[in-house]
Amino acid sequence: MRLPQRQALDVNFMIFSSIQRYTVLVLAGVCVYYHIHLIFTGLIPNLISRPVHLALALPWVFIIGVTGSRFKRFSGYVLCFLGISGCAYIALNRDILVEQYGFIQGTFQYVLGVGLILVVLEMARRAIKLALPIVAVLALLYGFFGHYLPGEFGHPSIPAGSMIGTLVIAEGGLWGPLTGVSVNVVAVFVIFGAFISAGDGGSAFMALATKLAGRFRAGAAKVSVLSSAFFGSISGSASANVASTGAVTLPAMKRLGYPASFAAAVEAVASSGGQIMPPLMGAGAFVMMELLRVNYTHIMVAALLPAILFFLAAWFGVDLFARYYGLRAMTPDEIPSGRVVLRLAPFFLIPFSTLLAIMFFTGYTPQFAAGVAIFSSIALLMINDHLEFSISRFARRLSVALTSAAGQIAMIASIIICAGIIIGVLNMTGLGVKITSIILGLSGGNLWVALLLTALACLILGMEVPTTAAYVICVSVAGPALIELGLPPLHAHLFVFWYALLSTITPPVCGTVFIAAGMAQTGWVPVAGQAIRLGLGLYFVPLAFVANPCLIHLENKPLLALAAFLKCAAGLWLLSKSLIGKQPWRFRVAFFASGLLAIFAFGIGSV
Repeated sequence: MRLPQRQALDVNFMIFSSIQRYTVLVLAGVCVYYHIHLIFTGLIPNLISRPVHLALALPWVFIIGVTGSRFKRFSGYVLCFLGISGCAYIALNRDILVEQYGFIQGTFQYVLGVGLILVVLEMARRAIKLALPIVAVLALLYGFFGHYLPGEFGHPSIPAGSMIGTLVIAEGGLWGPLTGVSVNVVAVFVIFGAFISAGDGGSAFMALATKLAGRFRAGAAKVSVLSSAFFGSISGSASANVASTGAVTLPAMKRLGYPASFAAAVEAVASSGGQIMPPLMGAGAFVMMELLRVNYTHIMVAALLPAILFFLAAWFGVDLFARYYGLRAMTPDEIPSGRVVLRLAPFFLIPFSTLLAIMFFTGYTPQFAAGVAIFSSIALLMINDHLEFSISRFARRLSVALTSAAGQIAMIASIIICAGIIIGVLNMTGLGVKITSIILGLSGGNLWVALLLTALACLILGMEVPTTAAYVICVSVAGPALIELGLPPLHAHLFVFWYALLSTITPPVCGTVFIAAGMAQTGWVPVAGQAIRLGLGLYFVPLAFVANPCLIHLENKPLLALAAFLKCAAGLWLLSKSLIGKQPWRFRVAFFASGLLAIFAFGIGSV
C-alpha cells in the first residue's frame, strides 16, 4: 500500500533522524573507546595518537549539533574533511615525517601544514569564540615577521618551512606536550565524569548536599555551595556546574523567598569553584602535571586545602547574607531522608573509592585508575537506587554518557591544541623569556609586585580565553619570573591557575554570572556585585598560600598545613564580615584589617 505524500515525508524524516542519531552515537562510542583503549594498550607514537585525537574531535565542532546558515553547515563538512585528511596523513606517514626533523618538504606539505593550522584556528573559534584564535594568529604573525622588529622584541629569522614544520609535522605545536595531556589524561577523566553524571551520581551529590546543609540558615544557598563543590569535582567546568546544580538550587532558593540576585550570585560563585576543586580542576591539574613533571596526586593533594578555603569563604558569605536577609532553612519535607542518601551514596562512592584507592595505594598511573573507575561507573548505569536492573535504562544512560564525553573531549581539544600553537611559537622565538625579563624589571625584584602584575595579566587574558588556555599562556611567560624571584614552581603554577579563573565572576565578562542571572531571570549587575563579595576567596586564597606556603603542603607537612588552613579561614571570615551586612564603617575597616592581618601576618612556612 502506498503512503500519502505527507506521511511518506514524515517516515523518511524519521528514518533520516534515526540514522543521524545512530551515527552520532557510533562516533561518540569510537571516541570514548579510543581514549580508553590507549590506557591499556601501551605506548603509541605521539604523531599517531595525537592526530587521531584531533580527528575524532573535529566532527563534534564542525558537524554535530551545528546550526545556522547553509554556508556554515557546508563549510563545517569541508573543514572537517580537510582536517581529518590532514590528521590521517600525519598518522599514516609518521615514520617518514620524523626523519624530516620538523622541516616541511614540498608544496603538498606546505599546503597541508597551513591547512591544518587554519582548521585548528577555526575549530577553536567555533568552539570557544574568537579571543583564543586571535591570540594564536598574533603569535603566528610574530613568529613569521618578528625578525623585522627592532630592539629586544625582535628575534632571528625563522624559515617558513621550519616554522610550519615544527608546528605541524613535529611535536612542537599541534602535537606538543599539551595535546598529549589532552589525549592521555584529560580525556579519560572527562569520560569518568560523564559516566558518573549520566547515572545517579549527580542525584547522589545533590541528596548528600541537601542532607548536610539544608537544615541550616539559608539552607538552599548552602546546598548550592556544597553541591557545586561535589559536582565540580567531576565536571571541572564552571558553566556545566551552573547549568546542572543551578537547575535544582535556583528554583529552590527563589521558592523560599531568597532575592533573585543573591540566589544567582551564590550559584555563580559556587560553580566557579569546580575548576579549582580536585580531582579534575577543569583539566588544569593534568596540564600542570605535564608542565611541572610531578605526580598528579601531588598536585591534587596540594590543591585540596585552598579549594576547601574557597568554598568555606562562600559558605561564610552565604551565612552572613542569610542573617542580613533573614533567610530561612529548608523545610523537613524538602530534605531527603538518611535512607535515600544511603541508597544513592554508592553511585559516587564506588567510582571515587576505586579511583582514589588505585591512585594512592598502587603504583599505577592516574589514567589507569580512572579507566578502572570508568568500568565501575558503567556497571552502575545498569541499576537505580532501588537496585532495579533495566536494559533500556542502561542503553539510554550509556548513550547520554558517550555523547556527553565525546562533546567535552572535543571542546577541551579545541582549547588545548590551539593553545599549543601559541606555546610552540613562544618556544621557537624566545618571546616568553623576554616577557619574563620585563616582569622582573617592572617589579624591581619584589615578589609581591610581580604577583600583582601576574594577577592583572591573568585577569585580562582570562576575560575571553578559557581558564586552562589563560593559565598555560600566563604561566609560560610569567611563571619563570615568579620562580626566579623565589616562588616555588608549584606555588607559581597554582597562583597563576587561580587568577586565570578570576574573570568567571569579575566584570566585565563574568561568564558564570551571566548564566546564573539568566537562569534566575534577574539583572547581571547586582549579581556581579554580590558574587564578588561571596567569591572573595578567589581573590585572597592565592595570596594566602604564598604568604603561608605550608597551606599546599598537606602531603608532607600535614599539621602545619592544617594550622595555615585554620589561620586563613579565620581571616576569610573577618574579610567576609567586613563586606557583608549592615554595620558602621569603622567596624568594616577593623574587620577588614584584622582579616588581612590573620591571613598575611606570621606566615606559616617559608617561600
